[in-house]
Amino acid sequence: MQAVILAAGESSRFWPLNKKNKSLIKIMGKPLIWYTLKSLEGAKITDAIIVQSPEREIEEELKHYESINIKVKYVIQPEPKGMGDALMCAKELIKDYFLVLNSYHFEAGQILKKALERYSLKKKSIEMILFGTKTDRTWDYGIFGFNKINNFLYVTSITEKPEKGKELSNYKIVGVYILPLNFFEYLDKVPEGNYSFEDAIRLYMTENSNKTPEKPNLTIVDILEEETLSLKYPWDLFSINKFLTDKYLGNETHIGKNVKIYEGATIKGPCYIGDNCVVGNNALIREYSNLENNCVVGAFAEVTRSIFQDDVHVHSGYFGDSVLGKGCRVGAGTVTANVRIDRGEVFSIVKGEKVGTGTNSLGVVVGEGTKIGINCSLMPGRFIGSGCIIGPHTVVFENIEDNTTYFTEFKGVKK
Repeated sequence: MQAVILAAGESSRFWPLNKKNKSLIKIMGKPLIWYTLKSLEGAKITDAIIVQSPEREIEEELKHYESINIKVKYVIQPEPKGMGDALMCAKELIKDYFLVLNSYHFEAGQILKKALERYSLKKKSIEMILFGTKTDRTWDYGIFGFNKINNFLYVTSITEKPEKGKELSNYKIVGVYILPLNFFEYLDKVPEGNYSFEDAIRLYMTENSNKTPEKPNLTIVDILEEETLSLKYPWDLFSINKFLTDKYLGNETHIGKNVKIYEGATIKGPCYIGDNCVVGNNALIREYSNLENNCVVGAFAEVTRSIFQDDVHVHSGYFGDSVLGKGCRVGAGTVTANVRIDRGEVFSIVKGEKVGTGTNSLGVVVGEGTKIGINCSLMPGRFIGSGCIIGPHTVVFENIEDNTTYFTEFKGVKK
């Protein structure tokens, strides 16, 4: 079976970490899409097609990492026009049944193996397998409706982001699909648009249904026991980091080459410290912290459950449940507040809307190359864009757009 990995989207809800495709965020020295390929290798997938943007950033980045025993071909999606358009870009390379998935499904190999053990394809009893899992946020996802017949769940409908109280179930689309080759015939029939993929699935179900109780259609949903990892918002990186750390490090701590750890520093694993990093005197690095190559944690700093991309330098201060993009610089005495004073759920502003993060602990997310001065206070769940300058003694209560100079004066806030 071939795998088609979709990695060409804009990732607008992933700001301020979307300077590149979100699957290129590094955890433990490798981009996220590498772990997806590794998972597919474990399911004995030998042929993968990656749909990328015209910048070819996925292709260029994967050249720098150890090879995986999968033959990878790349195709270009000229514009981000949704999953259906992305899949059509790979049409000429697909030969038979194929797996479609997003670029951050690190458990896809295990999902695939279990499905193929349970279901029989090519016998006209099942032609399409969709995957779902329970969610308590039905309004954020595509939601299945289905009927249970003879221990199989036959899909009856798919609704995108239904209103609260109007959803047909609490099972969301996972973003992993097994599709037949003739699925492209249905993509050709539906109008182009962001939801052409979902429209083609609905049309396939309609035209391949004989509307009998014994065999309502040829599409089933395989319900996964656990909720799968998602990468829609920046804070999703923390659960992904924990998943990958537990899988690849267990309770161990990785310390890379040429790392300098000075007197009195404490490292409490599991965590990852990449090559050429510096950990200053009396610094504390706590569990599930991820420091990529060339990072500096200054004397007396504390870093906990945070993700630093390459070449991040911080001095004394506290950095909890935060993500700092490549090349950030943070002055001494700066603190990320990662818990609300009332200990309630942390909310963030995403594309102008207030969004619950589902967690009570979330610090700051900072884009690439931003510089933050001394003694700054960064409030929970705030995002700071790439290329910003945050002046000394500034309190950040709101999101700050890319390339902004922002500082607090005694008489108010000046941008």
